Amino acid sequence: MRELLLHCRPGFEGETAAEMQELSGAKGIAGYAVTKDNSALVRFVCPQEGDAERLMTKLRFRDLIFARQWALGEWLDVPVEDRISPIITACSKGPIASCVWLETADTNDGKAMAALTKKLSRPLETALTKTRFVRPAKTDAPRLHLCFESGQRVFVGWSWASNAAPWPMGIPRLKVPRDAPSRSTLKLEEAWHHFVPRDEWDSRMAPGMTAVDLGAAPGGWTWQLVNRHMNVIAVDNGPMAPSLMDSGQVEHIQADGYMFKPKRTVHWMVCDIVDKPARSSALLGRWIGRGWCREAIINFKLPMKQRYQEVMQCMEHVQADLDAAGIKASVACKQLYSDREEVTCHVRVLHAGSFKIQALG
Repeated sequence: MRELLLHCRPGFEGETAAEMQELSGAKGIAGYAVTKDNSALVRFVCPQEGDAERLMTKLRFRDLIFARQWALGEWLDVPVEDRISPIITACSKGPIASCVWLETADTNDGKAMAALTKKLSRPLETALTKTRFVRPAKTDAPRLHLCFESGQRVFVGWSWASNAAPWPMGIPRLKVPRDAPSRSTLKLEEAWHHFVPRDEWDSRMAPGMTAVDLGAAPGGWTWQLVNRHMNVIAVDNGPMAPSLMDSGQVEHIQADGYMFKPKRTVHWMVCDIVDKPARSSALLGRWIGRGWCREAIINFKLPMKQRYQEVMQCMEHVQADLDAAGIKASVACKQLYSDREEVTCHVRVLHAGSFKIQALG
């Protein structure tokens, strides 16, 4: 198996390829990307036998910015009259799996394959279980990915739960809450799923914590904070949803989010303001560097052509601000499924036990 198949947002194939090319080079592994515009898929081929698997092992999936999901495997041509038999044969070359995920590209052409994958799902699961290439009882076994490019071409690959996205195609199954003021609420919820381990939610997003939402109106992100029973300062010149103000947990301050300074340090700062990414990264560096917040999530909007380079520069600027302030923190970035022409950055100050709410001069 000489290839990694990566899912991404349509239109971001170039960024996904550039990132993989840079990372493989840093690991000393030769490889090249194969892309097609707006296909939502990137092939990364390592000509040397074993290098693709070695690269997958050396990289942490969580550190990849633009890839939603990945799998190690190879492409297979299948005849219309019998698609299952060749897939079974191909599976004999790989590890035993704990489950099988039937996938397509996240495009209109991919969605048109839904009827076929639905039709094949039960027969494939039955055949794979019968031949014991899929054993649901082996929960620590890899997942088998069958990504259909067409009715006659499928990628047969594997990923490991400890180093891949937890959802098929990297798409979380989140629903917009009925009473949330906007769909943007899913951005913050998905960010929490990605950046904060589920077993740490109750300690890192605890009731009574304080948060600031910059550019809050009408309150999609504030809704998530209120739903976690936090006390929120919502900063925006625009109006907030009345239901949030009626909660008694929100203080609305009409001001420019970039100019706002809290009177006390807060546990969380979140921001989804539409502005230049350099300005947003400077805002993030200032909030963490000056001790205004303990943890932050912010979106960097990417309207320009050199999007990968811009993200790298933003990350470097944030890290430089933290280094200058002598602050040790974890810094991570991801283009989430809920994101569009943007990426989401998360920063958490380490040594949480020493964090204290204090007045700011």
